[in-house]
Amino acid sequence: MTLLLLEALGALVLLVFIVWWTMFSGRKNGELKSDLPPAAAPDP
Repeated sequence: MTLLLLEALGALVLLVFIVWWTMFSGRKNGELKSDLPPAAAPDP
């Protein structure tokens, strides 16, 4: 039983690490700014 709890804890730690890594490992100043204006939505 203890081994199952340790495996579940390890999986949870790994999941939290993956989520943290994907959220906070981007560029230091955010995304690059584009010189182009945003694309206009087509009129319906």
